[in-house]
Amino acid sequence: MQVISRKFRWFLLALTMGASTLAHAQGKLGFDRNDYPGDAAMRAGKSRFAFTGYWLNNPPGETGNTWVGKRAIIRGMGYGFLILWNGKLDPQIKAAAKRGVKPEMLGKREGIAAVAAAKREGFPAGAVIFLDLEEGGRLLEEQRAYTLGWTEAVAAAGYTPGAYCSGRPVDEGGGVHITTAEDISTWVKKLKLHDVVLWVAQDACAPVGPAPGCVLNAPKLSDSGTPNATVWQFAQSPQRKDITASCAKTYASDGECYVPEMPGVHLDLNVSNSPDPSRGR
Repeated sequence: MQVISRKFRWFLLALTMGASTLAHAQGKLGFDRNDYPGDAAMRAGKSRFAFTGYWLNNPPGETGNTWVGKRAIIRGMGYGFLILWNGKLDPQIKAAAKRGVKPEMLGKREGIAAVAAAKREGFPAGAVIFLDLEEGGRLLEEQRAYTLGWTEAVAAAGYTPGAYCSGRPVDEGGGVHITTAEDISTWVKKLKLHDVVLWVAQDACAPVGPAPGCVLNAPKLSDSGTPNATVWQFAQSPQRKDITASCAKTYASDGECYVPEMPGVHLDLNVSNSPDPSRGR
């Protein structure tokens, strides 16, 4: 009887450890959007989301940044962070080069500015700052110089460089496919630079890609198609109809992605194995 009891205790211990490991490995849901949705919506959304995007400068297409000064409030609600810096598009990088500012120097300047903004917002040293790269595929030479200039400047200033970039394969012909995430990782390794944390955007649904659409259960991060991704953005607002036809019913009738806790607030959805991917708390 004593032996059976001991075995039973070991069984319970193993079961508990297994459940703990499973809970630890389970993906955490987060969201990002250009505009701050308001304190009330943020409080309501915390019951579903572990982390939120947080812009340090004007988001793409915006003339202002409504996230500025909100870190303490958001942190107090219990959220983790995805800290974002809106990067330059290729035409902007080329225009700066014509004015005599080389792409690498432009990247360094903006990396220093991103760190300064992170410090003003109260984010701790070592936090991951993601450079928002809106253009996909293999980086052009000037894009690569700008991006790696930015990541190295962020690392030199005591923060951790990251990149929000495409994880969707682009067919270059001849059987060659490349994602922006793969291209960045390849060059970082080749040039022996500081590691870059990857937040990949891959919202294409089957049979084009692995995304489940605008769903409320966190998919597995490992299904993103980028093995070394820390964050996977699997749904965007508005949906891109050309790559989300098979999961169109998961989006609202207006093509946006919503959750019940935040009615009327369209979101991009993300998954990570960390409740605070930027270590910004």
